[in-house]
Amino acid sequence: MEFFLSLTLAGISVGSVYALIALGLNLTFWTTRTLNFGQGSLMMLCAMVVVFLSAQGWPMALGVLGSLTIVGASGVLIERFTIRPALRSSGSMGWVVSTLGVGIFLQGVAAKFFGSQAIAFPEILFTSQDFVIIFGLYVSLQYLVIFCLSLGLIVLLELFVRRTVWGQAVRAVSLDPELSLAQGIPVRLIVIGSFIASSILAGIAGILVAQIGGTVDPAFGFDLVLFGFVAAVLGGMGSSFGALVGGVVVGIISKLVGGYISTAA
Repeated sequence: MEFFLSLTLAGISVGSVYALIALGLNLTFWTTRTLNFGQGSLMMLCAMVVVFLSAQGWPMALGVLGSLTIVGASGVLIERFTIRPALRSSGSMGWVVSTLGVGIFLQGVAAKFFGSQAIAFPEILFTSQDFVIIFGLYVSLQYLVIFCLSLGLIVLLELFVRRTVWGQAVRAVSLDPELSLAQGIPVRLIVIGSFIASSILAGIAGILVAQIGGTVDPAFGFDLVLFGFVAAVLGGMGSSFGALVGGVVVGIISKLVGGYISTAA
């Protein structure tokens, strides 16, 4: 029973990261009805940049902020050069191929500049040896902080969408972008903002996962975005709390399968 509970707690923590990825996918789905399948590579890029800036002597806080700024700017470029052209053709699914292509391109760039081998990720808040005791179980502080941070971001985004003017504008664009434009809502600005926020969420997820694993490599993030996509579909595309529930369910299942059936999971 103790082993089961340990796996479940770990699954909830990891699942909250899947929920962040799902939430990022939901953001672009709300505004453009597209998904950025290059998010996995944005996760990798953010973690790699943190490692690079840390090695250059940057304070960790500035390194994280700088890396999130870079992936946020990458979101703008992805919207401009991969999503927008594809949407000009009605019913086109070209954005699937183009976003996957961006992901492959970023993996190649990372392999060129950082090498193809895994590199150590610095410890940001807590080490893997830091624990707290909950119900008699030793729970990693990393897992606890990751869950609380992920949950906090999801709640804040939900409050933003439901309680602010800009959030209402996002909902209006998701329902009818043409009518929203006719009513004076800056649809293009909201679309770009959704890609920036989606990319930043991917970057945060990348940092959190790299913190757990302790390493990052160019292939980092590809499998994670698949788990995030499953979580988004399971929780219902477009639902913030659905993404959280879906992510936690996927996280718990993956940990239980890894613990009881295959250590490769």
